[in-house]
Amino acid sequence: MKNLNNKLVFITGASSGIGKACAISFAKKGANILICARRIERLKDLSEFLKKKYKVNVHYFQLDVRKYSDVKKKINSLPAKWKKIDILVNNAGLSRGLNKIQDGVLLDWEEMIDTNIKGLLYVTKEVISLLMKQQTGHIINIGSIAGHEVYPGGNAYCASKHAVDALTNGFRMDLIDTNIRVSTIDPGLVRTEFSIVRYRGDKIKAETAYKGMTPLKPEDIADAVIYAATRNDNVVIAEMIIVPKAQASSTLVKRNL
Repeated sequence: MKNLNNKLVFITGASSGIGKACAISFAKKGANILICARRIERLKDLSEFLKKKYKVNVHYFQLDVRKYSDVKKKINSLPAKWKKIDILVNNAGLSRGLNKIQDGVLLDWEEMIDTNIKGLLYVTKEVISLLMKQQTGHIINIGSIAGHEVYPGGNAYCASKHAVDALTNGFRMDLIDTNIRVSTIDPGLVRTEFSIVRYRGDKIKAETAYKGMTPLKPEDIADAVIYAATRNDNVVIAEMIIVPKAQASSTLVKRNL
């Protein structure tokens, strides 16, 4: 098992949910934390908590991963010690709507494609250049069960997460001659702000996703990320699908209503 003490972990979309849970879990292991998201005040609060609670170094910055010019500028302008990234957790992602293709909303499609696919590519491109200099590192993408199945109304979102699965496999092939490992952690139903974002703040509608069942917690996914990150150098957790006990597929969920 690899020791994470003093390793530098960069997590995108760390202001809440899985990203925040990953930051806490890595800090517990003694890793130094580099975090970004759009909501800067939440990052500030998380940074102060991690430094006080776990006595680790933390650096945070505001970033919308959809904007390549900002991604490039902010990663390239990091202080030298914060460029020595050991692990990248590509967590930033979202879903918008649950419309049939004929009722699709162009803005929803663009947000999902720009964040889930292009944003992941933008961040990875800039970080890989740093990892290549070190000839070591680990890229962990947060995918979804939706990257392996398609469900009604999930057309564009599922397509974006299928793309994450394809990109993960492609990264691993392209980096075969390096010491850079590539993994994907693919959750089913997790209680985060995911559904609130999907329904643009409609909390009542969002809660129907978890009605009558016990979903995963963000900490469950963070545990899986830590597991992947701490395997011996010769071991790669290429893919891990995690679902709650009540979920057998994207659409088959046992609900006690």
